[in-house]
Amino acid sequence: MKFGVAVFPGTWSDTDCFHVLKNVFHQDVEYVWHKETDLSSYDCIIIPGGFSYGDYLRCGAMARFSPVMESIVDFVNQGRLVIGICNGFQILCEAGLLPGVLMRNNILQFRCQNVNIRVDNNSSLFTNKSVHKQVLQIPISHAQGNYFADEKTLDSLENSGQILFRYSEENGDITNESNPNGSLSNIAGIMNSKGNVLGMMPHPERCCEDEIGGTDGSIIFNSIFESLSKH
Repeated sequence: MKFGVAVFPGTWSDTDCFHVLKNVFHQDVEYVWHKETDLSSYDCIIIPGGFSYGDYLRCGAMARFSPVMESIVDFVNQGRLVIGICNGFQILCEAGLLPGVLMRNNILQFRCQNVNIRVDNNSSLFTNKSVHKQVLQIPISHAQGNYFADEKTLDSLENSGQILFRYSEENGDITNESNPNGSLSNIAGIMNSKGNVLGMMPHPERCCEDEIGGTDGSIIFNSIFESLSKH
């Protein structure tokens, strides 16, 4: 299997994603510059965190028009896997590949801390190595992670099992206190209706090594590897 890590002007988590895939999980991985249009050699594309185009206009609003995004839309329509992390989640929403929008954190602060997220659907391509309702500790690093969607969209996400992760207490309880940014329904990560696109605000690539504080993020990557191995 082969991974591509998209790079836009202002991206900064690309090296973290590349390092984890190459040096921790020993996967074939390449950087994909935002002007690239041929994604035919990849099995999964990761859109990492950062400040694409300096977050001008809105987070992800300019990256959405980069040439690579048109190819990523085709990539998704072919049924192949895409994961957007932090700014990548924002870009996916701007591109219409995921519903909703990420707004300014309700406390108007940049939040950089470990959070607990509960797995609410462990049967997806991105969570099959987890246990239902398992709580993972994964770091966040964002100022605009406040997920918002209209009531109809939220109901659809709920009823179809598209909400994969919610901010929670360590014991799995969903509370206002465990929500670091004001996201509706404590949403930390969702997938598209076809189940091949994941957007999440926490950074799983930053917690795949004991040396840097934990390995809970490896559950998400190992789920992806398992899914790709069956295709």
